[in-house]
Amino acid sequence: MKLLDTNIKNTVLDSMVAILDKNRESILKANQKDLDAFDRDDQALYDRLVVNDAKIEGMITAIKEVRSQEDPVGKEISDLTLDSGLKITNRTAPFGTIMIIYESRPDVTIEAAVLAFKANNKILLKGGKEALQSNLVLEKCWHQALEENGLSKDWIRLLHLKREETQEFLKNPTEKIDLIVPRGGERLIKFVKDNATCAVLISGRGNNFLYVAKDANWEKTLKVIINAKTEKISGCNALDKVLIDKHIPNYTEKVKELQSVLSHLKVELVVDDAIGNILPKENKITSEAIWYEEFLAMKLLIAEVDGVDQSIEMINTYSGGHSAVIMTENKDLAQKFMEQVDSAAVYHNASTRFTDGGQMGVGAELAISTDKLHHRGPLGLKQLVTNKYYVFGDGHVRV
Repeated sequence: MKLLDTNIKNTVLDSMVAILDKNRESILKANQKDLDAFDRDDQALYDRLVVNDAKIEGMITAIKEVRSQEDPVGKEISDLTLDSGLKITNRTAPFGTIMIIYESRPDVTIEAAVLAFKANNKILLKGGKEALQSNLVLEKCWHQALEENGLSKDWIRLLHLKREETQEFLKNPTEKIDLIVPRGGERLIKFVKDNATCAVLISGRGNNFLYVAKDANWEKTLKVIINAKTEKISGCNALDKVLIDKHIPNYTEKVKELQSVLSHLKVELVVDDAIGNILPKENKITSEAIWYEEFLAMKLLIAEVDGVDQSIEMINTYSGGHSAVIMTENKDLAQKFMEQVDSAAVYHNASTRFTDGGQMGVGAELAISTDKLHHRGPLGLKQLVTNKYYVFGDGHVRV
């Protein structure tokens, strides 16, 4: 793949900022067509679909932030000269062609593309049919920015494929794909893993847990739970499960207070048998399957645990490996929890809603990776490169 000069990449991004700003009205009109055609029964998906002036401003800001970041390609990782005189340099290099499959969110069409392009990758964007009109306009903006600067539209392309066609493309791609990132729910991730023939980097599944230790500050706990659950239900970093230590002082009263606060906020509760004894009117867990579920709704599961070890075991068994929280005033207990819980982000006394590229200082993100190979957490610009060894000899042969 041709390596583009940093200046030309940044010039394309400058053009894109101006084009987006100029085309605000057409973007909003296209998005309204998508919204009008959407079934609002899925509130989380609808929320992700909405584009307004603030969202467009966010797209522009994301491009500006990526433009200001250092080009991640060609950076030296190591440089060795062996006793034989062989010189070996390891440098960052583009992946090549990245395919991202995502549902609803038109802003991904901007964030994913700007990151891939600045890291010198081509990107194939497979957005959901529910965002088609929005994505078509945004693709047109990208193509204008590329062509204004003498580059091929092939750097950033929207794939117009139905589900069956996508399945066939994954199994038998018509061009070389180096990495696929499915950004969405469990069904989408399984679909890609079952059909892809190249590397897949898993992203998007939440099912995040919060453990309330026996010494937790209750005021802090309520504040964090409310924020993590209700601030944005459509985010993969929203809270789904709360585990309360049965040894917490005034246990019954605190459970009832939590119920009262969440009920006022219209959060539906599901409880285990122990919590059900305190809150008999709430829905009981009827199947183990709910423990694996990411709700993406005003819904929260509350259960009782007997200490930190049980909470760690349950989180590592059921969570999506995205984000997990411990509420405690004991730093040693927090350290144990954070070291032993197997998640991309672990928190002490803070909301899961911070698992986000912008909030974590990464900037715009392609996705939140829950994979262990290559990288976990927000996939920012620096994470969209691989590496390559450059070996310099003078007629060297191995003996």
